[in-house]
Amino acid sequence: MPVSLHSVSAPIFVQILTGLSDVLGKAQAQAEAKKLDTSFLLSDRLYPDMFSLTRQVRQATNHAVNAVGQCAGVAPPKFADDETTIPQLRERIAKSIEFVKSIKASQVDGQENKDITMTFPSGERKFKGQGFVLNFCMPNFYFHATTAYDLLREMGVELGKRDFMGTPPQM
Repeated sequence: MPVSLHSVSAPIFVQILTGLSDVLGKAQAQAEAKKLDTSFLLSDRLYPDMFSLTRQVRQATNHAVNAVGQCAGVAPPKFADDETTIPQLRERIAKSIEFVKSIKASQVDGQENKDITMTFPSGERKFKGQGFVLNFCMPNFYFHATTAYDLLREMGVELGKRDFMGTPPQM
């Protein structure tokens, strides 16, 4: 049975983003229980030249919505990138999940050879649909979601692998 582009992307984005939201919820609860200011969590980074936790979450959501949106020919949601609290980041994740779920398999499948051009500060990059999803968006998505998880673990938030993995969605 062939594997579709939608089936190897959208459900995975939903699963991992749900886990990321839950991980952030645990961080919030733990910070509240210990009477800690969460702003230090959100601004932390693993190394000075790396993105902060807030930016890691933003990047994970961006890669998820761009992957399915670009293939489907549907504009992904525009975010203001002004989140300063964990609840705001969780809301961004919820909107991203809602968007990913709104894209039907029929809108993504068959777009493996679609030309996709993305503009970055360094210039334009051209992709085919399958390469865009599997070789650009998915690795970047996992990198940022994993780094967000790792930042929270490094700061002592009580998490395990199952927290990162979340629960596979019924899509």
